[in-house]
Amino acid sequence: MTSETPNLPTPDQIRRSPKVLLHDHLDGGLRPGTIIELAREVGYENLPETDADKLGIWFREAADSGSLPRYLETFAHTCAVMQTKAALYRVAAECAEDLAEDGVVYAEIRYAPEQHLEAGLTLEEVVEAVNDGFREGERRAKANGHRIRVGALLTAMRHAARALEIAELANRYRDNGVVGFDIAGAEAGFPPTRHLDAFEYLKRENNHFTIHAGEAFGLPSIWQALQWCGADRLGHGVKIIDDIEVAEDGSVKLGRLASYVRDKRIPLEMCPTSNLQTAAAASYAEHPIGLLRKLHFRLTVNTDNRLMSGTSMSREFEHLVDTFGYTLDDMQWFTVNAMKSAFIPFDERLAMINEVIKPGYAELKSEWLFRQTASTSGSVSA
Repeated sequence: MTSETPNLPTPDQIRRSPKVLLHDHLDGGLRPGTIIELAREVGYENLPETDADKLGIWFREAADSGSLPRYLETFAHTCAVMQTKAALYRVAAECAEDLAEDGVVYAEIRYAPEQHLEAGLTLEEVVEAVNDGFREGERRAKANGHRIRVGALLTAMRHAARALEIAELANRYRDNGVVGFDIAGAEAGFPPTRHLDAFEYLKRENNHFTIHAGEAFGLPSIWQALQWCGADRLGHGVKIIDDIEVAEDGSVKLGRLASYVRDKRIPLEMCPTSNLQTAAAASYAEHPIGLLRKLHFRLTVNTDNRLMSGTSMSREFEHLVDTFGYTLDDMQWFTVNAMKSAFIPFDERLAMINEVIKPGYAELKSEWLFRQTASTSGSVSA
């Protein structure tokens, strides 16, 4: 199938469609040129390239290398230049600006405050600099004719011991730009249950949290995230496919965990391109999102790390359209799922769906009608 097929959105329509992003790492989405300029400002001399185009290619190739150490090295470079208020402000503002340019109307961007303390900043100073940057990015987007709202997710690292501290930080700023909490890092050997005190605290405070689970590790990671920790959403969650059997005749049987995830409408933060890089899926065609969409799981589409994956929300949807023949109706389904699953109040989510997302897709879908009408009129007059 190609984008010329009448029911398939064109790349331009995909870019203009309203999109919602729930899983994107701040330190994985910097502009290569910004990294070079910030490195120069702070005296960081370990960048592998000093040309923006070459540096962008290096990041993508490192992420595609299949080498975990080389993949992790990419974040060492981005975090190294994100240690001052000015740098954090700039990166956050550019993040919001870039997403808005790509048609994202709502985004939850996650980052680990504990990774930005090397130059003496406090956790509070990190959060406030990032929040201020997001607000600036929203203002710039509006000035350029785009609308976006950005919320922050504060992340704790699974291998560290600061989860409760970061959870308390997220709760203090929950009415000032921070919408929830997350844990990230290597799953194997670092189960989410190591941080039960943080999750119990957040539940007592009626706060929201998502957990990276079912990306590099299997069903036990998902089960613990849900049944022990009480996660509202699952970061990635692709390994839920391991609890689904597809018979030779095409019939499908869900295991108890997969049934629970679907029945409870637990959102899965799918990141197709990133999942290919980390070998969570072998190809777009073999990505679990295809089957899970048919089974009506609560799926969302995300970027994870835009720099490392060389991607954007538009590119993720382009891959899905090319692979599965998804239409604008499918894109709207994914987008409404994401907005329903966001960590902002219900009335605000509903307003975004009814006043921004649905009208936006309705306008795009009407273009087919007018294009067809114009074509028909032309053939008749001829």
